[in-house]
Amino acid sequence: MIDLHTHLDLYPNALDILARVNKENRFTLAVTTSPRAWLATSQVFKGHENIMVALGLHPEVADQKFSELNLLLSSIHKADFIGEVGIDGSSKYSKTLEKQELIFDSTIRECEKAGGRIISIHSRGAASKILSIIRKYPSCGTPILHWFSGSITELKEAVEMRCYFSVNSLMLKSQKGKDLASKIPSELVLPESDGPFANLNGKPIMPWEAMDICSDLSKIWNISISQSKKQMMRNFEKLNVGLPQ
Repeated sequence: MIDLHTHLDLYPNALDILARVNKENRFTLAVTTSPRAWLATSQVFKGHENIMVALGLHPEVADQKFSELNLLLSSIHKADFIGEVGIDGSSKYSKTLEKQELIFDSTIRECEKAGGRIISIHSRGAASKILSIIRKYPSCGTPILHWFSGSITELKEAVEMRCYFSVNSLMLKSQKGKDLASKIPSELVLPESDGPFANLNGKPIMPWEAMDICSDLSKIWNISISQSKKQMMRNFEKLNVGLPQ
């Protein structure tokens, strides 16, 4: 099992499920919402070799956490994984767009300077801005667009740039999500839970449930569930995250 985007530190019972996540998942990317959260979570999760903690500054808290920007940028060289970062273009966060764009541009530039990173990216309502910034820094690493909800045109552009897309079960419950997923090349799809924020039947999706998307994807791709799972593992292995076999 693999999960390329989960807020593991924000589950109400995070410490109780930590051992199970580490045991059941070959790889879990625990994204964080701020650099200080990354520092704290990295300490708490230490010793769980299959759980990687990503350094992030979530665009929804760009204003509250703006003072942590320098800590974010100075920590990138120490972090193998970056996330959650990005831009949220929805009306709720329109007043902080300038700060969001500054943070994201600075982050991607620093990733390039550090030699490239795997980057989990929030792009709601801002896919075009996200892609234009990534294009400025072609050696920034491997962008993974988490829960992509942009237009077909934006999706095609991201595919041409060879971005990956992490997909969760809730995304595939909507017709728009299914339509988008059907247009993503299968070799660019990765599983995510986005728990505890992504809920199904009133319960957060758990990290060991991220690959449940393979059932839906098998129908979209017209292949067996087993083949769908093998495709996910091939895609993950291409990321070359350097975990023990």
